[in-house]
Amino acid sequence: MESGQTAVTVAAAFFAGFLSFLSPCVLPLLPSYLSYITGVTFSELTQEFPQRRVRMLTLTHSILFIAGFTAVFVLLGMSLNFLGGFLPQNKVLIRKIGGAAVVFFGLFIAGIVNPGFMQKEKKVELRSKPAGYAGSLLVGAVFAVGWTPCVGPILASILVLSSASDGAGRGGLLLLAYSLGLGLPFLISGLLINNFLSYFKVIKRHFKVVSVISGIFLIAIGIMIFTNSFGRFTGLLEGLFSP
Repeated sequence: MESGQTAVTVAAAFFAGFLSFLSPCVLPLLPSYLSYITGVTFSELTQEFPQRRVRMLTLTHSILFIAGFTAVFVLLGMSLNFLGGFLPQNKVLIRKIGGAAVVFFGLFIAGIVNPGFMQKEKKVELRSKPAGYAGSLLVGAVFAVGWTPCVGPILASILVLSSASDGAGRGGLLLLAYSLGLGLPFLISGLLINNFLSYFKVIKRHFKVVSVISGIFLIAIGIMIFTNSFGRFTGLLEGLFSP
């Protein structure tokens, strides 16, 4: 995979992570996640001038939470890519099946298809958070293992893209980009929780628009995976932006 093509796929993975953050599965629950991992009450989190202790707890536990799900995602991406290397003779078939699956995920996210089995929520939960900083790391890992109807298809699409990349390192890079796209907005919103609550009221009214954008994005990614056209798309971008 050429450097230009790598940059495009990394950017796509990061944007997919950001769309996951904006999804109805994650965004409305952010205050609850923060209170759960930090042990700080909602009223303390939303003070106009939070105590230094609250800010440090939010920063530290959020970073560990993000590190937990990032580690699982990166290892998963590398593992799928590694396993795909054992089937080089079927790589084209696997790529086409994966691309078709991503298009299907996009149609589901956009609300065009609505199969019943995709509506079933499957996730692992911790009823009580393990104590300390290690607990936040573990909660992040459990969050990564969790499966929800709206985040799952986006994550699965990036995993398909990862499995089609050249080398386990590239696969891990794509999942790292996805994790940053999901984690950085989480961290920033946690530190600016009052601003987040203000903007959330606006974003909430446009969840349908976010879903449609996410669906169109996944459909485009799926078509490029199916046709193996990331290289042509990269060339087009270079032609548009080159002096």
